[in-house]
Amino acid sequence: MFRWALIFLVVALVAGILGFSGIAGTASNIAWVLFVIGLVLAIVFFIKGNA
Repeated sequence: MFRWALIFLVVALVAGILGFSGIAGTASNIAWVLFVIGLVLAIVFFIKGNA
């Protein structure tokens, strides 16, 4: 999940540099959502594994 978030972050940065603001904003939002989902899943699996 974090790998995909990083990929979308890189896409957003490249699109932002090239001036594609719509694509950059969308990719940035997708990267943020994937990061949050990955973080929540990591916390859940960490708690579940130690319980």
